[in-house]
Amino acid sequence: MAYVDLNPIRAGMAKKPEHSSHTSIKRRIEALQSTGRTPDVIAHQPKQLERFVGNPRQPMPAGLAYRVEDYLELVDWTGRQIREDKGGRIEDDQPAILVRLGIETEHWLYLTQHYQSSFKSLVGTVYRVRKACRQLGWKKSHSLSMCKALLG
Repeated sequence: MAYVDLNPIRAGMAKKPEHSSHTSIKRRIEALQSTGRTPDVIAHQPKQLERFVGNPRQPMPAGLAYRVEDYLELVDWTGRQIREDKGGRIEDDQPAILVRLGIETEHWLYLTQHYQSSFKSLVGTVYRVRKACRQLGWKKSHSLSMCKALLG
């Protein structure tokens, strides 16, 4: 899967996975960004693609037994490796993919482990939460301070 997702980069057609047209990684990144980074990443993955379901456990749900963040890091790291037989790669001066997507691992872990005690309604960047509140006709969201602290 990572090999195919890196084809546009190796061919010199894209500089980053999030810019690789017609790849599953681009679709996964777009879905992740559109969710406002809610902790229920599994439910917000593209329906046409096999889902990442996290680390193995019992009973194991159907899907790929990895976290989507781990896959993004794997593709990013692999894409940075120099291949003599390929023209393209992710340049070393590019920030790591989780940084480029605005996902801080410490905040992400806290968010997923303390979701119910920290959030009463919507989760995402303050801008996106406020926009969603307006669209829903809500006057305010009770979780804005936590969203701002964890997601900016």
